[in-house]
Amino acid sequence: MEKSLKVHVGPVAPPELESAVLAGGAELAAAEEASALVWFGAEPGRFPELDHSGLDWVQLPSAGVESWLAAGVLREGVRFTSAAGTYAQTVAEHALGLMLAGARQIPAMARADSWQRPEGMRSLSGSTVGIIGAGGIGRALIEMLRPFGATVLAVNRSGKPVDGAERTWPAEDAEGVRRVLTGSDFVVVAAPATSQTDELIDAGALAAMKPDAWLINIARGSLVDTDALVAALDAGEIGGAALDVTDPEPLPDGHRLFSHPRALISPHTANPQSLLMPALARRVQENVRRWVAGEPLLAPVDLAAGY
Repeated sequence: MEKSLKVHVGPVAPPELESAVLAGGAELAAAEEASALVWFGAEPGRFPELDHSGLDWVQLPSAGVESWLAAGVLREGVRFTSAAGTYAQTVAEHALGLMLAGARQIPAMARADSWQRPEGMRSLSGSTVGIIGAGGIGRALIEMLRPFGATVLAVNRSGKPVDGAERTWPAEDAEGVRRVLTGSDFVVVAAPATSQTDELIDAGALAAMKPDAWLINIARGSLVDTDALVAALDAGEIGGAALDVTDPEPLPDGHRLFSHPRALISPHTANPQSLLMPALARRVQENVRRWVAGEPLLAPVDLAAGY
């Protein structure tokens, strides 16, 4: 059964998102008249400016909600949906690019000032890839790895088998996570940032990895202990690290990771602005359509789980 829906887009209202609301079958309204809010263009701390007793649903623009939890504005009585899964394809592409860069020693060659061939070049073909946090991004990456014939080991919250993975372990299985770390040529971190995943990749996890393995982080910087990572790279405990996210972020100018011969830093560009807006507009349109049609919304936020 279809129901009417008044939606406000704000505090900033890009025309792409307003068009998506209309295409989904709802009407645009002032914040105080709307029962749904598509949030865009400001920090979570400003949410109370648009919150009111008649608000039923809020669509957030990001996949991660840790900044909203930290701001303490996610409240009971309102359904919040994140953008989880919206950017999976483009972020997985970036992860694949970082993996290929590590496999072919691109960081070392990019820094070279003389004609020299680096050691340790390898192929993704036949390699083992561990994906810690095999949700939407992880599943998209698995599809991209199929042509390489890579073996995939996966970790997710439930432990339910992930299509394309040789084996899947639940995140709470410490021994399973360790088997992923010890058995992978590339360890891809794609889990959400929660209190349980804070510094998930610490000195112990790094020590468990193969000495030639590469760490790829396209999740959040808080999942990796930066000091432990620099120490592991300096000691040659792992082959290298390619990071799209860091802790702290932005990484301070002159930080050791920028110049480290076995590190590659991309400044949180796995989901560039040029690709974000079209993908977010598609998610907004689909969730508005679902609300109007009385169907379950995509990516509801679990306040207890933190994502």
